[in-house]
Amino acid sequence: MAGIKLSPKDIFEQEFKTSMRGYDKDEVNEFLDDIIKDYENFMAQIQALHKENEKLRDQVTQNRISEASSSHSELSRVSTSATNFDILKRISRLEKEVFGKQIIE
Repeated sequence: MAGIKLSPKDIFEQEFKTSMRGYDKDEVNEFLDDIIKDYENFMAQIQALHKENEKLRDQVTQNRISEASSSHSELSRVSTSATNFDILKRISRLEKEVFGKQIIE
């Protein structure tokens, strides 16, 4: 993973020099064990979030595809309706021309 310098294994295998007045080795080891557990949890969470992110991206792609197809079918339905409406207007005009006087009376 980019940006992460230490892995849990690196932390576990880290050796420190001892000096005359150093830290308590057991206390340092316990603290490093806690850090290792945190790193493992963080890495597991990151992997889970990556999987969820991929899943959501796939859903967005599927939604875009279905939206495009539904808008296409709606557009064709609208154009058909507009065509039907235009035909009805033309028929109405023709009826007025042919039967105009009879319709008015």
